[in-house]
Amino acid sequence: MSLPVVKTLADCTDFYKTVEPYLPQLYDLSQHVFQDTTNLQALKVLYISTNPLVSALAFSLFLAPIFLVVSEVNKNYSQVDRCWSILPTIYNAHYALYAHASGLPTRRLDVLLLFSFIWSTRLTYNYWRKGGYSVGSEDYRWNVLREHISPPLFFVFNVTFISLAQSFLLFLITTPTYILLLAAKKTVASYPIGDVIFSRGLVALVFLAYYADGQQWSYQNAKKEYQKTANVPEGFQQEDLDRGFNTTGLFAYSRHPNFAAEQAVWVTLYGWSCWVTQSFYNYSIVGVIGYLILFQGSTWFTEIISKKKYPEYEEYQRRVGMFLPRLPGGPPGDFSDKRNPKATSSE
Repeated sequence: MSLPVVKTLADCTDFYKTVEPYLPQLYDLSQHVFQDTTNLQALKVLYISTNPLVSALAFSLFLAPIFLVVSEVNKNYSQVDRCWSILPTIYNAHYALYAHASGLPTRRLDVLLLFSFIWSTRLTYNYWRKGGYSVGSEDYRWNVLREHISPPLFFVFNVTFISLAQSFLLFLITTPTYILLLAAKKTVASYPIGDVIFSRGLVALVFLAYYADGQQWSYQNAKKEYQKTANVPEGFQQEDLDRGFNTTGLFAYSRHPNFAAEQAVWVTLYGWSCWVTQSFYNYSIVGVIGYLILFQGSTWFTEIISKKKYPEYEEYQRRVGMFLPRLPGGPPGDFSDKRNPKATSSE
């Protein structure tokens, strides 16, 4: 049996009942896949007979050496970045497909998959328009990091973190979906108000991130035009463009509003799994914590670079919270108190 027997909703969150007994399937899975590569019917049977969390885990581990080899051959370490917006939706689609194939109620998982597709579309589009899929494109932070550590140490970092840990993390953040799949065996087929709130909340967070992306995109394009032509584009202030980083709109309240919304997405999905199973926490919190730690670390590193590049960035840090807005009463985050009242914009 590939799915555990769950007698209560609480059982759906029990790691030792729903995950640990199926981990041994991982050991022989690759052998069975290679043996049945040309036998479609056998592959279908193997898919159904393998616990869906285990097969998702196996896929994440399968990708790690591919990311490693491709990155080392090309000396480009953004291979996981190119798949970041796609892999979680693949995992969510896998759980939804498995539920359909197993005859379980799927409305909740179908709605989640639709949201996941919207999430992927927004993130993929933003990555594409910034040139992330262009040949040779690489996250500038990897190059900065390579300047500070030796090649052997960076290789170890690539093996353990860039290629393996990040691929594993993209699997982990979708483990609440596995819990929702199991809970479908014990919940009614209707769609309660809680599901509506969580699903619409997730979509709202994606649109918040999309709005922040748009503000950042507009600012960066305006800055490039200003630096090229010395003309201030319509709707922008010269002081803001001279500063070099965006402090207007959502960025007057959060230094990284798109990052904040992105993290909130996966916290909300985790919360959804807790609500459905009537529990205060479950083992899938590991993925959420890992995701939050990753964003804390990567944003901290990004801001070290920003402080060296932009003289006023340290002041911006004092005025505006990294992710969450500060309590009212401090100086304005958009630096309007320092703006020259005689300056004119092209509005």
